[in-house]
Amino acid sequence: MYKKNQNRQITLKDFNQPLGLKLDPENKWIKKAAIIPWDDIEKEYADLFPSECGMPAKPLRMALGALLIQKKYDYSDRELVEQIQMNPYYQYFIGLPGFQLDQPFAPSLLVEFRKRLTEEKLAEINEMIIRNNKHDDDNTPSDNSGSDSQKHDDTANTNDGTLIIDATCAPQNIAFPQDVNLLNKARENLEEIIGSVCYEYNLKKPRMYKKKARKDYLALAKSKKRSSKKIRKAIKKQLQYIRRDRNYIDRLSSYEYYPDEKQLERLEILDKLVEQQQYMYDNKTHTVENRIVSISQPYIRPIVRGKSKAPVEFGAKLDLSVENGLGRIEKISFEAYNESEVLIPAIENYYKRNGHYPERVLADKIYRNRVNLAYCKEHGIRLAGPALGRPGKDTVIDKHTEYIDSVDRIEVERKFGLSKHSHGLGLIMTKREDTTRSSIVLSIISMNLDSLLRLSLFQKLILIFSRYNCCYILCENIG
Repeated sequence: MYKKNQNRQITLKDFNQPLGLKLDPENKWIKKAAIIPWDDIEKEYADLFPSECGMPAKPLRMALGALLIQKKYDYSDRELVEQIQMNPYYQYFIGLPGFQLDQPFAPSLLVEFRKRLTEEKLAEINEMIIRNNKHDDDNTPSDNSGSDSQKHDDTANTNDGTLIIDATCAPQNIAFPQDVNLLNKARENLEEIIGSVCYEYNLKKPRMYKKKARKDYLALAKSKKRSSKKIRKAIKKQLQYIRRDRNYIDRLSSYEYYPDEKQLERLEILDKLVEQQQYMYDNKTHTVENRIVSISQPYIRPIVRGKSKAPVEFGAKLDLSVENGLGRIEKISFEAYNESEVLIPAIENYYKRNGHYPERVLADKIYRNRVNLAYCKEHGIRLAGPALGRPGKDTVIDKHTEYIDSVDRIEVERKFGLSKHSHGLGLIMTKREDTTRSSIVLSIISMNLDSLLRLSLFQKLILIFSRYNCCYILCENIG
């Protein structure tokens, strides 16, 4: 039945429930399904999931819907499939024609879903969802005809609306990186590679002093008091063990006993890690450029945040802009960057969406540099906050406007809190760099769906109360 109807989008009336049971149309997953323009998204990105080896392709709605459910409740891949298997509302949301007891897909397919739904594709899908739910009172999209220079010179368009922007970090699920721990992991990886090569070519393993190296590591790991002298001594020993193991691999390679492709990639990471650790040991420092903090995820970098709870976080840094209560990611990077460089591109993106610049931009102090202030002044945008430098004697400060701006800017902080607490942005569980980027954008899409759901409820309440007031006024006039 599913193969026959997979090209036709399922409505609530079409969904087949056993035992004559009916789904509640007020359920949030039913309403979320109505918010997403499935037909447009399927038409645009259906080629991401082609049929392979004679197997029918999974629809994009199934892939995107499953990942959004996972983001909302932080299920593991295996648990997500089990939950979908038991829940008819989940099955409706991912586009199944009726309730079924069989698994809709294997848990391993979720990795492929995240690979194919890239950061760029998901950002476009987020934009399609926002456009589909755009109301008349929102800013209307711009006409794409004509050059950008002609649009920018058009003085007929007056500034309107508010753009809020701020940066945060999406922490990755890794152990806190300590130098001794990283070197111990590197040594264990080298021992595994040597053992694998010797097993592959039926060679005798060289003496690697595994037990002694492990004992030296545990002597520090189990120690309650770690002096700097004791830590340096443990690091020195681990570096010596690693140097010996690395020489074994070079010797095996000289006799044409090579590791496989994945092991060679891992060796490159280990060599870079050991080089950094040797540099820090020799120079008695704890900082180095492009420092590796995880062997399994070498793309992760330490991001200095300066927060009291977590002064340094390990994960991707991102800039989020909020317009009409909905979030968009302006930039994702695993390298530290200055947030101020994102402001002008974010305003230009606002212009492309709406055909005019915002009336005001609410941002943190770090965004208020001379370049950004000059740009905003040139385009008639009020960048909220005090002027640079010491205020003059005759400077008049509008405290009421400052208060309104500070209150409105809290919206972006609220979005960070919601996305981290309820939509998986607080701890990213994926392992690959590309799937991590996709996971971050999925968190923002999931948060926007909840915001649109609350907005629709709010509008319904306004409609009910407005009708009630009209009836009340009419009764008064009649009376």
